[in-house]
Amino acid sequence: MTSQPGSTAVDFPVDTIRPLLLEEFAVIDSLLAALDSDGWFTPTNLPGWTVKDIVAHLIGTESMLAGIKAPHVNIDVHALAHVRNEIGAFNEHWVESLRGTPGSEVLAQYRQIVAHRTEQLSAMTQEDFEAPADTPVGRATYGRFMRIRIFDCWLHELDIRDAIGAPGDEGGPRGELGSAEIFGAVPFVFGKLGKAPDGARITLELSGPLARTIHVEVDGRATAVPELSGPPTTTIAMDSSLFVRLAGGRVRAVDRLDEITLGGDTAVGRRLVENLAFTI
Repeated sequence: MTSQPGSTAVDFPVDTIRPLLLEEFAVIDSLLAALDSDGWFTPTNLPGWTVKDIVAHLIGTESMLAGIKAPHVNIDVHALAHVRNEIGAFNEHWVESLRGTPGSEVLAQYRQIVAHRTEQLSAMTQEDFEAPADTPVGRATYGRFMRIRIFDCWLHELDIRDAIGAPGDEGGPRGELGSAEIFGAVPFVFGKLGKAPDGARITLELSGPLARTIHVEVDGRATAVPELSGPPTTTIAMDSSLFVRLAGGRVRAVDRLDEITLGGDTAVGRRLVENLAFTI
């Protein structure tokens, strides 16, 4: 099946998004609770970040949503090699502020902000979710922002699992809703980033926990379609777990080509898979 981002309020129901976001918070808590003191310092696939740094980022974003200002730090976060924009700089304020804090205390802070956010979210109605809001993808609704929160937290859950070697089910309701941000962006990624040529008919076949088939045609612009108007000019097949990590910029296609099957115009296919990373 295909998944595309919605643009109307009905696409972001509070009774669907809220319980899955709270469930995601709890799943991350269970992963962190099992860490020993060294585990918090495990490097992740995110440049410059350990497991603890990811949790600091999560604390920071939920704190921002709770109306808590970012802490002052004594370094120029913009000068860090992995900071590419203002959102990245905002994240580093929280990461740097908790750099010297023991993991157990970081977990306590995570639980504290999650409890606060749970109270806020529990009081919200569908009308609140339909309210206009600034989001990481521009002006949208609060509900859209909360779906992005599921995506961000779910992707960071995978980052933590990959770092500490704790496999888990990447499918299910949380995976489906979190990955909607990725799969809805496929036409943009293929067209804008991968520069799929006009006239291209592309089939992306994913196996694994988030298995689906996505068809994209390029006619002036890249668009997801239920069926191609003719035989595909390029086919791409891989496991959805790899696709998610490529789209999130966690791994590079050049290092995983043996796990990707290309067909048709393989030059286009390779360019597409090498330019899947779209996260901020």
